[in-house]
Amino acid sequence: MNTEKLYIKNMVCDRCKLVIRSELEKLFIEVTDIELGTVVLNQPMDTHQKELFVHRLEELGFALLEDKKHQLIDKIKTLIVKLVHYNTNDLKINLSDYLSTELPYDYNYMSNLFSEIQGTTIEKYFIAQKIEKVKELLIYDELNLNEIAFRLNYSSASHLSNQFKKVTGLSPSVFKQTEANKRKPLDKL
Repeated sequence: MNTEKLYIKNMVCDRCKLVIRSELEKLFIEVTDIELGTVVLNQPMDTHQKELFVHRLEELGFALLEDKKHQLIDKIKTLIVKLVHYNTNDLKINLSDYLSTELPYDYNYMSNLFSEIQGTTIEKYFIAQKIEKVKELLIYDELNLNEIAFRLNYSSASHLSNQFKKVTGLSPSVFKQTEANKRKPLDKL
């Protein structure tokens, strides 16, 4: 079987996967597997199908990643999004160990490449994702700040509050009480 694997930028949620699958089905392209950031097709697309698909991706805010370095950056981002937003366990993990285990690259190489291409560090991206998760948990109002801090592996609620204020300009309690509690889409972080 001659499959084709595509890497798609900004595919960060289950709804994104549904949209991508739907667009491929409109082009009569059979999907073998779809995960956050990647799609495996049953057979390669022809040139016309690929042009139509790329155009449609761009209209929907996605992009086809063909450059290996950009594919790696997207894999790093996808792993961080999965870790922070879809992990059901507490976030007690060393990020560099996690990425080095999941990807066949040295962490220093990944870190330098990420900084070069994204203009920010992996750690800052990780913190931005954690802050978005904190916002989500604050809005849902199911956990108190100590429980959120524990779940996201902050040393204390105070540490979480300080980092939250540094990133958002608001304390968690003020954020929760204001109309400014707008969350950012994960693909915009």
